[in-house]
Amino acid sequence: MFGRRGTATPGATPSPKPFGDTDKAKDKPAPAPTADKPAEDDQPVEAAPPSAPTAEPKSKADAPLSNEAKEKLDEVKVNVFNDLMEAVDLAELSSLTAEQVREEINDMVSEIISMRGLVLSIQEQQTVIQDICNDILGLGPLEPLLVRDDIADLMVNGPDVCYIEVGGKMEKTEVSFRDQAQLMNICQRIVSAVGRRVDEASPICDARLADGSRVNVIAPPLAIDGTALTIRKFKKDKLTLDDLLNFGSITPELKQVLEVISAIRLNTLISGGTGSGKTTLLNCMTGHIDPDERIITCEDSAELQLQQPHVVRLETRPPNLEGKGEITMRDLVKNCLRMRPERIIVGEVRGPEAFDLLQAMNTGHDGSMGTVHANNPREAISRVENMIMMGGYNLPSKAMREQISGAVNVIVQAARLRDGSRKITHLTEVVGMEGEVVTLQDICVYEIEGEDASGKLVGRHKFTGMRPSFWDKARYYGLEAKLAEALQFTGA
Repeated sequence: MFGRRGTATPGATPSPKPFGDTDKAKDKPAPAPTADKPAEDDQPVEAAPPSAPTAEPKSKADAPLSNEAKEKLDEVKVNVFNDLMEAVDLAELSSLTAEQVREEINDMVSEIISMRGLVLSIQEQQTVIQDICNDILGLGPLEPLLVRDDIADLMVNGPDVCYIEVGGKMEKTEVSFRDQAQLMNICQRIVSAVGRRVDEASPICDARLADGSRVNVIAPPLAIDGTALTIRKFKKDKLTLDDLLNFGSITPELKQVLEVISAIRLNTLISGGTGSGKTTLLNCMTGHIDPDERIITCEDSAELQLQQPHVVRLETRPPNLEGKGEITMRDLVKNCLRMRPERIIVGEVRGPEAFDLLQAMNTGHDGSMGTVHANNPREAISRVENMIMMGGYNLPSKAMREQISGAVNVIVQAARLRDGSRKITHLTEVVGMEGEVVTLQDICVYEIEGEDASGKLVGRHKFTGMRPSFWDKARYYGLEAKLAEALQFTGA
């Protein structure tokens, strides 16, 4: 759970010498210099000038630190942290709860600051304690960003650069790490929690946080400027179609149609580019699945947040150090067919498992869903066809397209527009084949009409007036009236 951290590298903050005697006791920091004994040359730089009072006025304590003060405080953190690692009994701390560990760290850091004779304001001392607690128990400098619910993505480009996405726009933050060692240590802590590893021998890894947030790590030597860590952050509250309606991603009528599609067990592909909201939309649509159904999910890193009671979650596994033991997405999809599923949901279809998912959709597992990377519904069909060929199947193109048209009922296209907003741009159904071409029919499309004074795109969802081929299935499930109301049809 806990591990010893490295000291700062020469390129970051100066690396302090060990504090006190080399043979000091394990559970106590070494004595600090007394008032009548001058400090030695290896004493750390103080966080504030000697003339500064310990207790500053409230208005100054709440003010942001200057760059010079921040650099000095960072150096103090390194020294105090290293002293703490020398004094703390990690085996004993591992048996305590997180709250008890915070209390112990709080007391010990306060004692170290006092014994070192450091002059810190109340604000600075609390900052040191909080950062050290985050470093030991959490994700270090990233903790303040993870608690913010308005952030969609965190992107760490080496120890000195961190960007976030807020409201669809990129923003650079002041967050940085002490050095590459601290960043790598945090990455290893994340991936080891889900039984994976990241190092020079295996520098690429997908993982997840405890809340389901998706994590990708790529480490040196592949990442030239330092480890790159990307976190696709999940909101604390599970989103629903009502939330998408409030965001303006869909209209009330389109919301009703999506509810019907989920309830009447149509096989659905959710298509979109990176960051377009495919997984979020998939989560929202699964909220209208009957709670009595048995659902099995297959994912590379488990991030779906289904709300039904009968859900089995499966996750792929990378190979071990010997290159053995890998469990692929295709293995999971094949296996879940033997687990008596009523619906199979694949978090992301990206390889030969596309063929196995189509087989499942054609063999009684109606209502199965998956996401695929594509820019429009027609391209989604081509992507699935290409992924089938990746599996080495020597099938004629017409046979593959017949398999696709027979399995997939609806394609929901999500997109992230240039103003940062996310919209459902197409609701398209697969109606069959004409010759060797899969026939598609748009039910609803999003039309951009312009932009307002603030640069936001203005548009509307427009139903095409086409009667969907799943009308009879909606009648079978008793939802014909709801579908007719959404499409503004007056009769069967």
